[in-house]
Amino acid sequence: MSSEVLLPFHHTILEAIHDPSASDFVLLARGLGLRKIVCTLMKIYDSPQSLILLVNASPEEEAAIGEELGIMGCRKPGLRVVDYEMPKRDRCDLYKKGGLISVTSRILIVDILLSDIPTELITGILVLHAEKVTALSPEAFIVRLYREKNTVGFLKAFSDQPEHITSGLSPLKNVLKELQVRNVHIYPRFHQDVQSSLERRRADVVELHQPMTPAMQEIHTAVVDCMTATLGELKRSNTSLELDDLTVENAYFRSFDAVVRRQLDPVWHKVGPRTKQLVSDLAMLRRLLLYLLTYDALAFHEYLETIVLSNSVSAAGNQRQHQSPWLLTDASHIIFTRAKRRCYEMTAEPVSKEPEVIDLADDDDAWSALDEVEQPNLSSKKQVAKDSKVPRKPRWLPNNIKPVLEELPKWELLTETLKEIEEEIIRQESLSSDLISAAKGTNTVLVMTSSLREANMLSEYLTKMDADAPAGQKGRGMMMEKLGMYLWWKTRLAKDTTTGRPTVPIPDALRNSHATVQDEEDGLSEALKKKDKDRHEKSANRRRVRGGAHSTAESTRGKGKSADIVMTLGEEAMRDEAENIAHLFEIALAMTTSTADAESAFLSDFNQFYGLLPPQMTVLVRAYSDDSDDRLLAEIQPRFIIMYEPNQDFIRRIEVYKSSNAGLPVRVYFMLYSSSSEEHKYLAGIRKEKDAFEKLIKERGSMLMPIYEDRHAEHGPSDALIKTISTRIAGGRKEVSTEQSRIIVDMREFRSALPSLLHASKLCIIPATLTVGDYILTPDIAVERKSIPDLVQSFNSGRLYSQCELMSAHYKQPILLIEFEEHKSFSLEIIQDIKSYAKPAGKYPPKKGGASNGSGDTSGPPTVQQKLVLLTLSFPRVRIIWSSSPYATADIFNDLKTNQFEPDYKVAVAIGAEEDPDAGAGVNSAAEELLRTIPGITAKNAKYVMSRVPSVRALCDLSLPEVQDVLGSEPGKTCWEFLHWGERQG
Repeated sequence: MSSEVLLPFHHTILEAIHDPSASDFVLLARGLGLRKIVCTLMKIYDSPQSLILLVNASPEEEAAIGEELGIMGCRKPGLRVVDYEMPKRDRCDLYKKGGLISVTSRILIVDILLSDIPTELITGILVLHAEKVTALSPEAFIVRLYREKNTVGFLKAFSDQPEHITSGLSPLKNVLKELQVRNVHIYPRFHQDVQSSLERRRADVVELHQPMTPAMQEIHTAVVDCMTATLGELKRSNTSLELDDLTVENAYFRSFDAVVRRQLDPVWHKVGPRTKQLVSDLAMLRRLLLYLLTYDALAFHEYLETIVLSNSVSAAGNQRQHQSPWLLTDASHIIFTRAKRRCYEMTAEPVSKEPEVIDLADDDDAWSALDEVEQPNLSSKKQVAKDSKVPRKPRWLPNNIKPVLEELPKWELLTETLKEIEEEIIRQESLSSDLISAAKGTNTVLVMTSSLREANMLSEYLTKMDADAPAGQKGRGMMMEKLGMYLWWKTRLAKDTTTGRPTVPIPDALRNSHATVQDEEDGLSEALKKKDKDRHEKSANRRRVRGGAHSTAESTRGKGKSADIVMTLGEEAMRDEAENIAHLFEIALAMTTSTADAESAFLSDFNQFYGLLPPQMTVLVRAYSDDSDDRLLAEIQPRFIIMYEPNQDFIRRIEVYKSSNAGLPVRVYFMLYSSSSEEHKYLAGIRKEKDAFEKLIKERGSMLMPIYEDRHAEHGPSDALIKTISTRIAGGRKEVSTEQSRIIVDMREFRSALPSLLHASKLCIIPATLTVGDYILTPDIAVERKSIPDLVQSFNSGRLYSQCELMSAHYKQPILLIEFEEHKSFSLEIIQDIKSYAKPAGKYPPKKGGASNGSGDTSGPPTVQQKLVLLTLSFPRVRIIWSSSPYATADIFNDLKTNQFEPDYKVAVAIGAEEDPDAGAGVNSAAEELLRTIPGITAKNAKYVMSRVPSVRALCDLSLPEVQDVLGSEPGKTCWEFLHWGERQG
C-alpha cells in the first residue's frame, strides 16, 4: 500500500484543515491514520519559502514522520530535527533556510524569547498531542509568544486521545483557549464519513473465545475479590472524599492509578501509611490481572513470591510495619496456592533410615562389581526412555518435585490457528496459477501481542514447541527449561550464612541447553571417567552411599515439616522451601552430564535450517505500537493476521489497511479470553471512548467561543508608562519610565511552568545562563526557587548552602522561594512521619551539654524544619517565601517588583561567572567558605579581608600586627593564634 493512498474521510479532513489562513483542532479516533494526515499536510506545506514547525513530537515520532515524508518524496531536505546537541548558531541558520523542522518546546521558547528564530516569518505550527495542552504546559507558552509577533500564520493541533479531554469543567473549551483555536473537527469511529469509507471493504474476522483453565479462573476471581476489598477499605478510610469513580471496572486501566492519586492529592500529606499502601496495592492487583493472562505459570508464580518477600522485609532490611492488607485475606491464599499448583507439586517421600555406608576407598573389586551392576540398569533405562512417549525427566530435577507446568490456553489455540492458516495457504497454492498471480499480499503470518515481553515469549514458544505432542504439552520443553531456571532462582533465597552467596551456582546445563536422559551413553562414559579419576586421586576420602533417595529431614531443619510445603505468607516459610529445594537441587546437579554434545547438536540443527525462508514459512511476532503499525501493515501486506490479544486501535488499522487495498483478501483471527479481565477491559475501553466523544460533541454544540486577548492593543501609551518611586529624586517623586517590566530567568527554569505564568502576567521574560539565583527581579533581589523534592535533595547534597552563600555575597536581598504544587495540600513532612520523630518525655535523657528539644531527645536525623532554621541562622539576610502554586508565585514576583528598578542583563550574567574578575565568591567559593570558618572572621568582615589579602596562604604568612591591622586587635589575635597554633605547640 502506498502512503499516498488516502480514504475518502482522509480527504474530507484535509480539505477542511488545509487552509493556511485558518487554525484548526482535529480530534480523530485512534487507529484511523492520524499520522498519515499530518504527513500529508506537511507535504503540502513543504517549501523553502515557508517555515513549518512541528512541536510536541517524541523522538520516535520524529523518526517515523521523517521516514514517512521520505517515502512521500520530501527528501531534500525533508524533516530536520532540532535538539539539545545543535548549537545556537546552527539553529539560527536552519530557521532561515525554511522547510519542515521539528523542535522541542523548551528550545523553541528560548529561541523565540531571544529572537533567534524569525517569529514573524513562521508560516505555521503543527502541535501533536494537543490533549496535553493546559495553562501550565510549554505549548501554551509557545502559542502565546507566537501570536504576539505573528497573527497571520496558522496553527494546526492534532489529538487522538478523547479520554484525556473529559475531566474538569468545559475541558474542550480550555484546550481551545490555550491553543487560541476556533475551528474544531471531531471524527469518531461512528462518524458518517468514516463509516461509509470503512464499511465498503471489510476483512474476514474469525473470533476465537478461549476459556481460562480452572486454576486461572480461581486466581482471577480471587484477585477481583482482593481489589473489591481494597477499594472498600480505601473508601472507608477516606469518607470525606468523593470516591464514587473508584470501581473495579475502572481499575482495569492504567490511568486508574492517576485517578486515585488525583482524588487523594488534596489530603495526601494527611493520609496515613495504610491508605498509601492501599493505593499501591490497587496498582499491584491490576498488574496481577494482566500478568495472569500474559505471563507463563512459572513467571507468574515467581512474581507472586517477590511480592511476599517485598512485604516481609523493607528496603533497609528491617521487618515491614505496614503490609498489604489483601495478603491477609482468604482470597490471597487461593491466589498463591493455585499459582504454585500450576507450576509443580512436591511429593512427600518417606523418611528412610540411616543409609548404609560402605567404604570403597581401596576396594577395586567392589567398584568393578558396582559398575557391572549399574551398566545394565542404565542401558535398560535408556531403552525405556527411547521407546516411551513419556516426557523425559532432566537430571537436574529433584525426585520429590513433580512438574505440572500448566501452559497458557492461548498457546494451544495459537498452534491450531497457525495449522489452519498453513492448510489454507496450501489449498490456495493448489489453485490455478492465474488466481495466484491475481491475488495480492503475502503469506507472512503477522501475530500481534500487547507487549514486547509477550512477543519474545511467543517467539520462543513457536521455536521450541513440539508439534507432535498432545494438547497442552507442546511447550513442555520450554517450560522445563524455565523450571530449571526457576529452581536455581529459588536457591538464591537459601544463601550460605558464611559467604552470603547462593549455595548452588547456575549449572551449565541450564545456561546453555538442558541435559536429559537421552544423553545416556555420553553421560555414562563421562560419569565413569570422573569416577575412575576420583578413585585414584581421592581414594582416602571417598565413601559410597548405598540406599534410597536422600532424606528430607535435614532440609526441613528438623521441624517435622512434610516435603509438600504449602505456600504461606511470610519470608520464613519461603526460605524453608528454598533451602529444601536448594539441597535437593544440589544433589540432582551432581549427576548432570556435560553439555558439549548438546551444544554441537544445536549447532548442527542451526546450520541445517539456516537460510532465507519463504513468506509462507514466516511468522512475524510483533507488539502493538502507535501509528507505526500502519507502516508495518503497508510494508508486509499480510493476508493472515492473528490478534493474540484484543486491541481496539489495531482493529481500526486493519480496517484502514483493508479499505486502502482493493482486492486484498485479509483474514483476522481475534483471540480473547472469555469472562476475563481482558474481555472486560476491551469492552470498557470501547465504552469510555464512545462516551468521551459524545461528551465532546455535546460540548462543542453548546460552547461559547472564547475571546482572545490582543497583547499589542493593551500596551497603549498609558499602559507602557511604568512609574518607579525613587527616594533620591525629590524625596520620592514618581519617575516616568518607558521600559517594560522584566525578569531575568535562568535557562534551566524553563522546565517549570512559572516562566509561562510570569509572561502571562504582562512581564517581559529574558532567558539567561545564571550562576547565582534562578530569577533576578531587581538589581538587588535574586530568587532561588525550590520545589519540595528539590528542597530536600538540595539539603542532602549541600547545594542549597552554596546557593544561599553566593546570593548573600552578591545581592542585598537574597530570597529562597519554596513552591508547592497546585491543587495539592502541602506539608514539608507527612504528619505520621513528624509524629515518629517525637519521643516520650523523659524516656531518653538529654545529652551532657546539649539542650533538650522538648521531647527529651536530641539525637536522630534532623528534619527539614530544623535544616531551614540552621540555614536562616547561617545566612540572616536570606528571606524565605512560601508559595502555594505557580500562580501565587507570579503574584508575589509582581508585588516584589513594585516601585523597583529593572535588572540589567549583562550584570546579572556576569555575577558569579568565572570570567568575572570581581566575582570572588563565584571563582573562589571554596576558599571563601574556608576563610569564614577561621575564628575572628565573620560574614561582616569576610569581604573586607578578601579585598585586603589575595589568598588564604597569604593570610597565613602575615604577622600578628599585620593581621590585627586587617581585623582589629582581638579578632586579629584570635585569627593569628588559630593559624599558628601548630607552631606554638611545637
